[in-house]
Amino acid sequence: MKTKKLIYRLFIMSLFVSSYSCSDNLEIEPEDQITKENFYQSEEDFQAATAPLYNKVWFSFNDKFYFGLGDGRSYNLYAPFSDYVYPFSDLAETGLTGPLVEAWGSLYNVIQQSNNVIIGITNSGVDEDIQKQYIAEARFMRGTAYWYLASLWGDAIISTNPTELVNNPLVNKNSRDDVYEFAIRDLEYAAKFLPEQAGQGGRLTKYSAYGMLSRLYLSYAGLSDNPNSGTRNQALLDLAKKAAEKVINEGPYTLMADYADLFKVENNNNSESMFALQWVPNGDYGVNNPHQAFFALGSEITGDDAAWGYYTRASYDVLLEYESKDKRRKATWMADGDFYPEISKANGGYTVDHENTYVNVKKGVVGSTKDNASISRQNSALNTYMMRLGEVYLNYVEAVLGNNESTSDATALMYLNELRSRAGLEAKTSITYDDIMHERRVELCMEGQFWYDLVRGAYYEQQEVINYINAQDRGTIVAFTYDASSNKVSPDDTRDNDTRAVGVADESIFLLPYPESEVVQNPLLSEAPVPYEFTEERITDLF
Repeated sequence: MKTKKLIYRLFIMSLFVSSYSCSDNLEIEPEDQITKENFYQSEEDFQAATAPLYNKVWFSFNDKFYFGLGDGRSYNLYAPFSDYVYPFSDLAETGLTGPLVEAWGSLYNVIQQSNNVIIGITNSGVDEDIQKQYIAEARFMRGTAYWYLASLWGDAIISTNPTELVNNPLVNKNSRDDVYEFAIRDLEYAAKFLPEQAGQGGRLTKYSAYGMLSRLYLSYAGLSDNPNSGTRNQALLDLAKKAAEKVINEGPYTLMADYADLFKVENNNNSESMFALQWVPNGDYGVNNPHQAFFALGSEITGDDAAWGYYTRASYDVLLEYESKDKRRKATWMADGDFYPEISKANGGYTVDHENTYVNVKKGVVGSTKDNASISRQNSALNTYMMRLGEVYLNYVEAVLGNNESTSDATALMYLNELRSRAGLEAKTSITYDDIMHERRVELCMEGQFWYDLVRGAYYEQQEVINYINAQDRGTIVAFTYDASSNKVSPDDTRDNDTRAVGVADESIFLLPYPESEVVQNPLLSEAPVPYEFTEERITDLF
């Protein structure tokens, strides 16, 4: 009976979430009266209510924008014929760019679904301590979504009650500072009330929240005092360090021994995974992960026609980042001659066999149904990392470096060198900002992160980041050859380079345009932001 009851409740929740559309993300009210009035009666209900926050509401963000923006705009990824990468890598997106519109909608789906969960739980008669745990789960999701909005669009509409927006959809946006403050408060609440251990595989813990806080404190440190001043707020850097320490010293997470194992379906929810989107094996559209279909070089990998990655390739610029012995390159990018035993197992493994004049995506490419029963057409079933322990190590290192030119702090060196050792590289004896950015770009490549690292740097040293982007020379498509055995990329003098038109890299590139459809529905998005009135006290006893 318990199983049937849970299935019924999950079905109700799927109806609840599917009532959200991309065109009216700020005007959503659940239509299902069973859900609204009779659903939130037990912890079992709370688990069912929060389950879609791990997949369905994030789908349109994950589908193309996750890597198209995070890796395309930072120019890790070059895909000249894909409308989900080239507008971002070319700095040419508009308010009509499809993945941009979908991402805005998806982030507000996360927010409004989280709001409905919070309201439903708050109005229930369940024990208050149980309420707080699941409210914390929803606030983690809402706070994370608002961090993305602040990082991408800056000013955004802060909403805690969908009904209010249904009644009045013309709403002023709030300032980027207030959006950051709101997101941080949500994550602080989550750190206070989430459990120390996940109750179910893949669920959040309080250390997931501390990890996300290390990211948010680090980001906001460049904004809070005097943006573009060349320095960051030391108090926030200290908080970022403390939050990362909490995760590393007290949390249940450990680094995986083999970097490549992080990206295999059988290792979903591994010891390093702190927050990952949970895609359903053989699941329907909306709870599936289509990344493999966009990345796979050919049908010999996927076993079907969903393999569209021939022209989805590593940029020349990112290939220059890899040191000769760095194992992370092969786990991230497929080069001519690379061998992958986990793909095409029936044939003894898969050897990449194409011209060594381009390099395709490996991370997210996991094989066919013959390699893993969880895989289906356009669904790799591979979790999407939103945060893992490797990033928290780097957050700690960057917080320690702070406003210094370099650091030889023993603990920071230990964490940085643990990542380098796993990659097969020599240890560093001191660390500069350039060292950290190099490690971030390589360690988290094709995990949708590097653009946000550039945005964070632009908060306090904008021109330096603009110079970095200009040095990528995006308008020149270099003809090159690649040696997989040495990770060496070399210009090919026997072929001509191509050129293309790209947007101008200036201060405007660090904020995306609002979706045109949203501005039409709510012209106040074009007006100056208004202050947000915070009504609850900050949590102050986290450290």
